[in-house]
Amino acid sequence: MAGKNLPAPTKTNLMSLKGQLTFARQGYELLDQKRSILVLELLTLVDQAVDFEEKANAVLSGAYASLQQAVMDMGKLKTAGIASAVNIEAGITLSSRRVMGVSLPVVKTRFTDNAPYYSPDGTSPWIDRSIQEFKQALGLMGQLAELKISIIRLSQEVKKTIRKVNALEKIAIPDLEESVRFIRNRLEEDERDAYILMKRVKAQLEKRKAGG
Repeated sequence: MAGKNLPAPTKTNLMSLKGQLTFARQGYELLDQKRSILVLELLTLVDQAVDFEEKANAVLSGAYASLQQAVMDMGKLKTAGIASAVNIEAGITLSSRRVMGVSLPVVKTRFTDNAPYYSPDGTSPWIDRSIQEFKQALGLMGQLAELKISIIRLSQEVKKTIRKVNALEKIAIPDLEESVRFIRNRLEEDERDAYILMKRVKAQLEKRKAGG
């Protein structure tokens, strides 16, 4: 109590503080629920990101391996010539979704394939395989970028929410509870003092009346 700037012990302040305390407790419950939902979503995305990163690395390694096989079959010059003839347009569509008020990106990778770009005669089948694998790898990398950005944003929101929850739990709510107790105790003391005073006054009046 000492050193704290406690409000005046009035019924008006007591009612006001009780309202603030109820509001703070409700806010704490809502923020605590938000924290739980965000953490669950964050853990889910982390698991997905690990999975997509493994897939993207595997597919990309396979694409380079297929390209190497094509080079071994056709030679570097022919492979480079075919690669320069490949006409595939890649694009990304960005949108968003919201989780507990947090905006998360949604990345969609699209390809416009203007085949055929070269004659199949004398062309290694590995070149076709590497093209498909590189397209698949790009798609996975787009999804991986979506997940990693979402993880960063959710992590930031989780930290902010935890700070708010802790501030309510450890500072705001205890301070309000202390103020409510202080005012309630003071008002009860004042009521007892007033009751005792009234009894004394009544006793004095009755004594004077009896003596008169």
